[in-house]
Amino acid sequence: MISDLPLRAELHCHTYYSKDCLMRPERMIETCLERGINVLAVTDHNKFDGALELQALAPFTVIPGEEIKTSEGEIIGYFLSEYIPRGLCPEETAERIREQGGVVNVPHPFDTLRGSPLSPGALDKLVSLGLVDMVEGLNARITRRSDNDAALRYAGAHGLPVTAGSDAHSYAEIGTAWMELRPFDSPQDFVQAVREGRLCGDLSPWPVHFVSTWAKVVKRVARK
Repeated sequence: MISDLPLRAELHCHTYYSKDCLMRPERMIETCLERGINVLAVTDHNKFDGALELQALAPFTVIPGEEIKTSEGEIIGYFLSEYIPRGLCPEETAERIREQGGVVNVPHPFDTLRGSPLSPGALDKLVSLGLVDMVEGLNARITRRSDNDAALRYAGAHGLPVTAGSDAHSYAEIGTAWMELRPFDSPQDFVQAVREGRLCGDLSPWPVHFVSTWAKVVKRVARK
């Protein structure tokens, strides 16, 4: 069945600028084209260069982003124009994203096997302050499906749109989870398009986490 939503958006993806990823832009672009991905959000860990590199090379839409480690866990900023440093409190991080005209997404908020999710208290506070635009409801790297379900329930209870993304750290993962979206023409229209969009795909097999570990080892050896 052909979807009536023409965009196939991968909204959580890393490059070799992330400490735990080796993927290079040229092959990432080839992989996206092979799999029909025509919107790619590049969200490196505390780095912004990969997003700019992909944006300069890709023949499709690249949303420049960053997965930022705050003092209480991770927040994704979309449509950024410059780097946001790690280690700030969640409120300041979200405010800096908004100051750039960006969109605030909370990735994998209830992943019980990951040490980086935003703390529940910080999430509740950001939501109460109106500083969350969307919540990641389908992260393909989550091991327990129930953790994604918890994110979907939380977003529903608070009237927030939900995103899907592979959280890819290897070429094989790109497009494992994605969204079908209508075209959008601004960051705020993107938020509405996500609200109207469809979550697609499934979870990656759990051994993909070894890819991240291997990338860290390779980079550690290269630095010696």
